[in-house]
Amino acid sequence: MKPRVHSGRTTAAQRGAALIIGMIMLLLITLVVTAGFNLSSANLKAVGNLQTRNEAVAAANRAIEEVAASLLVPGSDGTPSLAPPQGTVSMVDINNDGVDDYKVDIAPPVCVRATKAVDTGGGGSTGPGGITGGASSSGSGLAALPDQYNAVWDISTTVTDARSDSTGTSTSVRQGVRALLNKAQFDALCAPPPVAPAEPAPASS
Repeated sequence: MKPRVHSGRTTAAQRGAALIIGMIMLLLITLVVTAGFNLSSANLKAVGNLQTRNEAVAAANRAIEEVAASLLVPGSDGTPSLAPPQGTVSMVDINNDGVDDYKVDIAPPVCVRATKAVDTGGGGSTGPGGITGGASSSGSGLAALPDQYNAVWDISTTVTDARSDSTGTSTSVRQGVRALLNKAQFDALCAPPPVAPAEPAPASS
């Protein structure tokens, strides 16, 4: 007597196994595609953020150049300015399309260091403060320029994205700027505060 062959049941089991394997493969392919899409999106976002940051730094540098060019500009009569520099706000169109892209908040420049100016014998020079320094009579060595000081100013800026589709970018940029001051400007803007005299020690009994 021949054994019975359940061909229909075996075929159905094979079809079920093939279906399960196909679904697993489809799931794996979906996961791979999703991971690739997420990686591409992350890379694109990183590149966009880097470009935005570079544009913000360029906007800050442009604003700092404008401030440096106008730092301690002398009056119409040529009198050197004694007024402390003020903070300003600059709107920058980085791509020259007629629309402001970045807002640059510039803190009041601060004089962080000033040293007595010396002459190297190379002739006269004019600083941003409108102060002209002449050369030494001998033309050699280092001669102190009368009542003139090399001052270093710290300019701090904060840049924010001002576009309608703002990315929320906020970048801080600091830069030092040199200016030549006369004695009056040095005393008014850069001289260190006077040191209070020390109290005498109580006499010992």
